[in-house]
Amino acid sequence: MTWQSAPARPASLPQLDRLPPVSRLLVMAGLALASWQNRKRSRLSLSRLDDRLLSDIGLPASARDSEIAKPFWRE
Repeated sequence: MTWQSAPARPASLPQLDRLPPVSRLLVMAGLALASWQNRKRSRLSLSRLDDRLLSDIGLPASARDSEIAKPFWRE
């Protein structure tokens, strides 16, 4: 569970299949890096929430702890 979920492939890149293989690989690598950075930032924000704020959003502390324990590359 992350705060902001980024799509694996944004709708703004419909011509991705038209790119040469190396370019496509670079674009996909950039998208993966952006997604990883988003997960890391979201989990850091989640780790800073106290119990009162967690109860406001309906998330138990155990769910927060399991989420922030995940490495950035895992969804």
